[in-house]
Amino acid sequence: MGDPEPCRIKQCEDAEEQTELIEENEENEELSEVEGNNLFRTGKKPLSCSQTLKVLKKRRAKKSFTCTQCGKRLRCKHRLDLHLRIHTGEKPYKCSHCDKRFSRSDHLKTHERIHTGEKPYTCDQCGKSFTLKGNLTSHMKVHTGAKPFSCDQCGKNFSQSSNLKYHMNIHTGEKRHTCDQCGKTFLWASVLKTHLRVHTKEKPHSCHLCGKSFSHLQLLKEHQKTHTGVRQYMCFECEKTYTSASRLKLHEMIHTGEKPYKCSHCEKRFSVSSSLKTHERIHTGEKPYKCSHCDKKYSQSGHLKTHERIHTGEKPYHCTECGKCFNQSSALHSHTKNNHSLCGTDPPKSCRINPLPKQDLKIPPHRHHKIVKLTTPSLSGLVSSQHDNS
Repeated sequence: MGDPEPCRIKQCEDAEEQTELIEENEENEELSEVEGNNLFRTGKKPLSCSQTLKVLKKRRAKKSFTCTQCGKRLRCKHRLDLHLRIHTGEKPYKCSHCDKRFSRSDHLKTHERIHTGEKPYTCDQCGKSFTLKGNLTSHMKVHTGAKPFSCDQCGKNFSQSSNLKYHMNIHTGEKRHTCDQCGKTFLWASVLKTHLRVHTKEKPHSCHLCGKSFSHLQLLKEHQKTHTGVRQYMCFECEKTYTSASRLKLHEMIHTGEKPYKCSHCEKRFSVSSSLKTHERIHTGEKPYKCSHCDKKYSQSGHLKTHERIHTGEKPYHCTECGKCFNQSSALHSHTKNNHSLCGTDPPKSCRINPLPKQDLKIPPHRHHKIVKLTTPSLSGLVSSQHDNS
């Protein structure tokens, strides 16, 4: 019989992660309450960040109930009893829609909104709805621009305390969560959980319109906008539109030339943190992506994907001229150039791999048609005779 301890640890981690989420929302509500009470009672300007945090510290100093298992301090015995369920594993509240169980009734209530679709908290600025009041409170800072949480190391400001907490680990360098597959370490258990899907190939989030699956919920949400056509984020420089604020932010760096991510080994800079991470593997020699069929390892997931086609036999790139298939786009490119191009002119990529509508081509439509006609043997004589007659 297998040792149940790892499973027990995972349950504890999941419970802790969920408790942290609820407590983060409670903290946001508490922060809003402190700020609101000051405005209501005194009629003065809202408290500054430092003043608000001082009030919160005084409140939290009154916590007198301590967990004997982990030393965490809580305000009252009821909260301590709820907290202890993390350690005992007790989950008395069961979802009426599925078999999931919870240690707290409010956790169950929040979970059941996944099934019912209920989002009772609505933003009066843009109409966006949320399942938790704390999420609405955090969202409102998008409209107000408030960033009350400041890093005492570098001065960077954040709209949520959880974001500041996450950021602070950059300075401390503490990475307590390690992947047992590749040894990679992470600041947060939730990031490790997402990373593990690289190894398990798990993609639990599926699009109900096309069936495409994703490893992360946010990726699914962005994908679904390709079906709805919603692109509400617009660049004021060139009026290009995007499906998410993060994609717009990356695009805007093209105009500003901003490259905030610098390599710690050389002087190279990058506009995207993922590009820096990939680049630094050149210096460290890290190859976190391992082939599931052999022992070969790669520094980039794309390189692993290409390699695994050797084992699976997958050939997703096909020549539209002769139907021959290839496992790499570069192989198709070479094939087309050597066998189907005329006069040293390489046909547009759009003519070779799943031709796009005319409006999506980067070349003028008339040039596209000319190349297609010249590469069709039955019409090449007609084109030549017309040229001679002219």
